[in-house]
Amino acid sequence: MAVITSQAPPKGDNSITVTDNRTGKTIVIPITHNAIPATAFKALKAPVPKTEDGIDTDDTANGIRIFDPAYLNTAAISSKITFIDGDKGFLMHRGYPIEQLAEKSDFLETAYLLIYGDLPAKQQYDLWKYEVMHHTFLADDLTKLIGSMRYDSHPMSVFISAFAAMGAFAPEANPALQGRNLYINNKDIMNKNIIRILGKAATVAAFSMRVRMNRPFISPRADLGYAENMLYMMDSMSEGENYKPDARLARALEILFILHADHEMNCSTSTMTHVGSSLVDPYSAVAASAAALYGPLHGGANEAVIRMIEKIGSVENVPKFLADVKEKKELLFGFGHRVYKNTDPRSKIIKEVSETVFEACGREPLIEVAIALKDAALADPWFVEKKLYPNVDYWSGLIYKAMGFPLDFYPILFAVPRVAGWLAHWKQALDTSGAKIWRPRQVYVGEKLRDYIPMEQRAAKEIVDSKDGVKELPHYQSKRRLGAKL
Repeated sequence: MAVITSQAPPKGDNSITVTDNRTGKTIVIPITHNAIPATAFKALKAPVPKTEDGIDTDDTANGIRIFDPAYLNTAAISSKITFIDGDKGFLMHRGYPIEQLAEKSDFLETAYLLIYGDLPAKQQYDLWKYEVMHHTFLADDLTKLIGSMRYDSHPMSVFISAFAAMGAFAPEANPALQGRNLYINNKDIMNKNIIRILGKAATVAAFSMRVRMNRPFISPRADLGYAENMLYMMDSMSEGENYKPDARLARALEILFILHADHEMNCSTSTMTHVGSSLVDPYSAVAASAAALYGPLHGGANEAVIRMIEKIGSVENVPKFLADVKEKKELLFGFGHRVYKNTDPRSKIIKEVSETVFEACGREPLIEVAIALKDAALADPWFVEKKLYPNVDYWSGLIYKAMGFPLDFYPILFAVPRVAGWLAHWKQALDTSGAKIWRPRQVYVGEKLRDYIPMEQRAAKEIVDSKDGVKELPHYQSKRRLGAKL
């Protein structure tokens, strides 16, 4: 809460002093965890300007707003889940460094840590794993829905559609049917659906792959590990086949899942908390988050890396490519990060995992181009000054390619583990006392008040570009139909 004062506090006080030069009013805002509340600026109110229509579109009477397009420096929540030091290239979950989790943990244990705050004891872990792996089956009608998708559907379209529909198969988990505070008052229901979603995410992913391959679905196996079961459902040739995925690849995928499980308030995670703040069911919120992850600026980045390296083609072409990047003739993918200003710690771990995958599947030829590109960029002052270091997407795509996954499946391999992070932030938000629906404000810069003009009195406006209005689109008809009109 801001304090209005005429005197600044002494130097060293844990606060900031802001003076509104329009009015001379001074407020003191306390600093907590190196952050200040944006609502404190509502105290800085200036006289409402007089306008011809009597409407102040700047809303001056309600104080100053903080304008921050794309959330470049706005904290929307306080969280205990993930911490990132972008300058040092450091990442930890609930206090545990990502390097330790990648080396010693598995995905389900890391998911438990993210969601419930601590590493589970053996009895807790055994029960947790049992429940998740025994909630991997999908309802028959949901399976039919996934099976009805086109073979050339993007796997993320299948994933989003499946989760959007999944809530219809759990009416007891829908606050719209059971009461708005269902997940606030009933933690058993919350935990049950967390388990359901985690268990079914890998099955939906595997089924989306089977649709792509035009192969029948393979039922999940509860006796396998999480990533191992997903590989089994994707690669087994027939129901009941005594097939077991390569242990090296299963472990590699587990590590990749740990690295992708959570990454603070990224686009898809903030979507989960934003949509979840309406108290909608978690299946709908996961579908919305998956849609956010689908975009090429988020979950599709590792796919873009592979296309870039394929386009470079050989080590000899790296210098010219980097020169073209500097001249803005080419785009550089897999380098730089919104948060990290140093090497992404996950990229170091993935680089080590790649050797295990290459041992099992053969060395990916593009790795030599990737290494040459990385070395050349890190030796070039232009890239170093801009703090463009390899991120997690740079190496993960090469591993997925070596494992034989198609390019359009890469976002799915991101989405499945990120479900754990989404659920952790969703649960944290609902558990937080006084959680409110998210409703960002805006700065209005549009037209002032104007009167409606009847259509016949409006002057025609020339449409020069699609931003100015809708142009007439071509409507194609078959020659048979056109011929019938003659």
